[in-house]
Amino acid sequence: MNRIPCMEAVVSVLESEGVDTVFGIPGAAILPLYAALRTSSIRHVTVRHEEGGTHAADGWARVTGNVGVCIGTSGPAGTNMITGLYTALADSIPMICVTGQAATAKLHQEAFQAVDIVEIAKPVTKWAVQLKEPAQAPWVFREAFRIARSGRPGPVLIDLPIDVQRGTCLYDPALDAPLPVEIPGPRPQAVRRALELLEAAKRPLILAGGGVIGADAAEELREAAERLRIPVQVTLMGKGAFPEDHKLFAGMAGIQTQTRWGNAVFLESDVVLAVGARFGDRHTGELDVYRRGRTFIHVDIEPTQLGKVFEPDLGIVSHARPFLAELAKSAAGEAKAVPERTRTKWVKRVDTLRSTMPRRDDFDDVPIKPPRVFREINDFYGRDTTFVTAIGLYQIWSGQFQKTYLPRRYLVCGQAGPLGWEVSAATGVKLACPERQVVAVVGDYSFQFLMEEVAVAAQYRMPFVIVMINNEYLGLIRQAEIPYGMNYAVELGGVDHVKAMEAFGCPARRVEAPGDIRDALAWATKEAEKERLPVLVEVMVEREANAAMGPALDAVKEFETIPAVDWSD
Repeated sequence: MNRIPCMEAVVSVLESEGVDTVFGIPGAAILPLYAALRTSSIRHVTVRHEEGGTHAADGWARVTGNVGVCIGTSGPAGTNMITGLYTALADSIPMICVTGQAATAKLHQEAFQAVDIVEIAKPVTKWAVQLKEPAQAPWVFREAFRIARSGRPGPVLIDLPIDVQRGTCLYDPALDAPLPVEIPGPRPQAVRRALELLEAAKRPLILAGGGVIGADAAEELREAAERLRIPVQVTLMGKGAFPEDHKLFAGMAGIQTQTRWGNAVFLESDVVLAVGARFGDRHTGELDVYRRGRTFIHVDIEPTQLGKVFEPDLGIVSHARPFLAELAKSAAGEAKAVPERTRTKWVKRVDTLRSTMPRRDDFDDVPIKPPRVFREINDFYGRDTTFVTAIGLYQIWSGQFQKTYLPRRYLVCGQAGPLGWEVSAATGVKLACPERQVVAVVGDYSFQFLMEEVAVAAQYRMPFVIVMINNEYLGLIRQAEIPYGMNYAVELGGVDHVKAMEAFGCPARRVEAPGDIRDALAWATKEAEKERLPVLVEVMVEREANAAMGPALDAVKEFETIPAVDWSD
C-alpha cells in the first residue's frame, strides 16, 4: 500500500463519494487540502463569503440528492459557516463543511484565528470532529459521508489542523469505497395497521413532507395515492413531491404558506398519514385545532421525530420510499374494501373546495399586487424550472401561489430561514444542473444580505434569473410589529438594485406595471442565456401588501358557505 499525503487521500474519498464540485475560500490554514484539490477532477468554486459557500453547497445537495461540500480556512471562516450548517440541519440536507485550523500545539495558546469550531458547531451538526492524526483522514471523511446521508440527513463539520494536513498516510483508493447507508423499512404489521386505518376512514389524507423528496419517493407516493384513491397534501418542504395538477392533489395546509382550500380540506379530513413530515409550527398552528377530530399516522426515518410535537395514533419508523412502496403493494386489491362511493365523494369534495376557494391572482392594480407576480411566473416558466426562494413575505406568497409539479424543483430554506440564501443556493443548483432553467425568487432586503455572491455567478458565467419582489421596506417585520405599535425598522431605501447588478456586470430591469412582467421575464431568460450571466427582474409591488398569518388553520368565510356533505353510508 502506498504512503501518500493524507489530503490526497481525502480528495480521493471526495471523488469516489460523487463530489464533482466544492465551494469555498482558500486561506493559510487550509492550503494543504487545496494543494491536493489542484490535481483532482473536482471543480472548486471560489465564493465571496463562507456563508454563501455553505448555501451554494446546500443548493447543490438539494438538487442532486448527494452530499454538498464547502471549504474554508480557520477562525472566522468556520464561524461564518454556522448559519449554513444550521440551515442544513433544520431542513435535513446532507452537507460537509471542512475548516482549516491552527497547528495542534498552538490550539491552547490563543493562536491567530484558532477557535474551537468543533464545540461551536456541535449544536448545528450531526457530527463535528477534529482530525487528530493523518492516518485517520480517509476514514473520518468516509464516516462523515455516511453520517450525512444516514437516517435523517444533515451536516457534518470536519476541522483540520494545519500540521495534521501536512502528514501522510497509507491509502489505496482501489481498496476503498463509500460506506453502506442503511435504509430502514417498515414492519409488515405496521403497514397492515396503517392500511386498516386508511381503509376505515371516510376522508383520509396523505401529508407528504420533505422526507418524501429526500428519499426520492415521489413515484411511490403517487402510486400509493392512486391505488388507495386518497388525496395528497404537501408541506412547504414537500412541494414537488406530488404534482399540483394531479386530480388527487389537495393543496397545502398551514398558517402562512398554504392554500385556503387546502386548509378547508385538512379541516374536513378524519385520518392523516404524514410521511417524512415533522409537524413544524408554521404548518400546524395551534395543535388543538390541527389535531381535533383526526387520527394521525406518522412515518419518519428518525425515531425521535415520532411524538416530538404530538403523539401520533400510530408511529412507524421507516425510510419513506420502502414504506410507500409497501403500502402501495399491500393496497393492491385491498382498496375494494372501501366503498367506491365514499372515496369518490371525498375526491369530489376536494375538487369542489379547490374550485370554490382559490386565491385571486389576476389583479391589474398599480402598484403591482404580489399575487399577480406569481401568476406571471406560473404562466411563463415550464414544469422543469427549478425555483429557489428563502424567507419573508415573498416566501409566504410563493408558498401560496407558486405551482410545483416535480421533486427537487422547489427549493426553500424552510425552518432556519436565513436571509440571503437564494442567490448562493441558485449558484449551487445551476452548477449541478446546467441544463435547467433556474429562477431565484428574492426579497429586496434578503438580496442585500449576501449580494456579493452575484459576483460568483458572474465570474463562473452562470445564467439564471433573479425575480425580486420589492416592497421597499421590511414588510413582514412591519406586519408582525403592528400589534406593538413599532415602526422603527420600516424605512430602508438607499439601494438601486438595477445599478448594483450592473456594477457586477449583470443585466437588470425594473418593472412597475403588471402588464410588463411577462415581457421582463422573457427578456431576462433570453438575456441570461445570451450573456451567460445572472439577470435581475426587480418588480415593484404594493408597499402595504400583507400575507395571511394567524395562530391556527385559516378557515375562511367561503368555507362556511359551501354546503356540507353527508358522509354517512
